[in-house]
Amino acid sequence: MPAITYPATTGPIPGYLATPEGPGPWPAVVVIQDVRGLTADIRRSVDRFANAGYLALAPDLYGGHSPKVVCVAKTIRSHFTGKGPAYDDIEAARTYLLKDPRCTGKVGIAGFCMGGGFALVVASRGGFSAAASMYGLAPEDIATLEQSCPVVASYGTKDLIAKPGTAQQIRTTLSRAGVAHDIKEYNVGHSFMNDFGLPRPLKPLERLARMEFSEPEAEDSWRRVFTFFDQHLT
Repeated sequence: MPAITYPATTGPIPGYLATPEGPGPWPAVVVIQDVRGLTADIRRSVDRFANAGYLALAPDLYGGHSPKVVCVAKTIRSHFTGKGPAYDDIEAARTYLLKDPRCTGKVGIAGFCMGGGFALVVASRGGFSAAASMYGLAPEDIATLEQSCPVVASYGTKDLIAKPGTAQQIRTTLSRAGVAHDIKEYNVGHSFMNDFGLPRPLKPLERLARMEFSEPEAEDSWRRVFTFFDQHLT
């Protein structure tokens, strides 16, 4: 069943686990949600990793603690501060995948928006073999990326959330440290790989916020992620 719970230091954490077809074993990926939570859109992304041959788990960072309003606030704050229970939940997800006999022993991390920021932070802490950040904010201390695992990242030049120059700043830091990377910018806004599923009358709001799904750029970014992960996780 895709819906699971896995053990963490604070108790069971709900999550969504997608398994590739075939006998395995497979490399694994922890997929981190955007600020909206473990939505249908994020679950589709987890399925896409599984369809590409990765044992994929998305922890519900908002569902493992109570009260939920406090949990949401703490998770968002952790995104900016680099510390908090969300990081324990992410590490517990990595441990859970490593203990699965169907895992090859290599685990990557991927995240969207807020999740991309989490991915960049934990990429420097050891344990992950590759990281994918989709329009994630750079760590507050970007120099930590000099200790990072290989990174593939995608940004939009019209993004109103990620600071201008984020992609180049990350690229420069990784290049200086000799860390393998693939950083690319597209002529789109934020969240261009995420389909929020808004009703047609609300679609103009996405365009105004420059957070509109764009299939050509999304597909190219997915292609790059899988090419990069195939190189560093298999």
